[in-house]
Amino acid sequence: MKTLKLYQIDAFAEKLFTGNPAAVCVLDSWLDEDLMQKIAMENNLAETAFVVHSGDQYQIRWFTPELEVDLCGHATLASAYVLFQYYNHESDLIRFQSERSGHLTVRREASGELTLDFPVDQLKEVPINEEITIALGAEPLSMYKGKTDYVLIYRNQEEITSMQPNFFLLDKIDARGIIVTAPGNEVDFVSRFFAPSCGIPEDPVTGSAHTSLTPYWAKSLGKENMLAKQLSQRGGTLKCALRGDRVLITGKAKPYLRGEIML
Repeated sequence: MKTLKLYQIDAFAEKLFTGNPAAVCVLDSWLDEDLMQKIAMENNLAETAFVVHSGDQYQIRWFTPELEVDLCGHATLASAYVLFQYYNHESDLIRFQSERSGHLTVRREASGELTLDFPVDQLKEVPINEEITIALGAEPLSMYKGKTDYVLIYRNQEEITSMQPNFFLLDKIDARGIIVTAPGNEVDFVSRFFAPSCGIPEDPVTGSAHTSLTPYWAKSLGKENMLAKQLSQRGGTLKCALRGDRVLITGKAKPYLRGEIML
């Protein structure tokens, strides 16, 4: 019987049972893709990250219960936490390489927080999609399309909080996810993220969505450093900074479990 170590980490979490839980498997070499997908399905979390040490960096891939995705922020932050805490990574910087998203880094701050360094997402304004509007039950001020997601801009935090999407209708939209966002009452901006087509009706905290949100709100608010909250049931806080064509996303992580997968 072969066993694999499995870690579950709450990412962008101030305390346990908040933020976004991600599973992490650190491998000696890549497993068959079908097996990684089955493990992610069995874990039934928004994402499971698989990591392989390669020279002075780590290769990384991310799977939802239904498919492999191009980029996942919270599972990358969780993977870095695992490497720092349980694999004795010596420096305060971890370099990841993704075939789908290129070069990514995570830095351990003196505060113990972790900072993701991700490529910025380029947004293009598009006509407001009636199908998405009907599915969300709320008309946005404007709408944008990024690499994989739609971003819909609303007037205030209350519109985001009260939204009750029709996930059956959202599942028919040709996109990884739908991001809804507005100015925050106590933070710079708030958001929610819906991705039923990936098997995730609502993601608790979505690091990758903030590669789209950060440049938009930096331009809209006229500031490069911002505080954001994702208004899911679990909730999560993210410090976001725009640095040219990169986005820095900082948050905390809390360990939930360590175990073994028996294959």
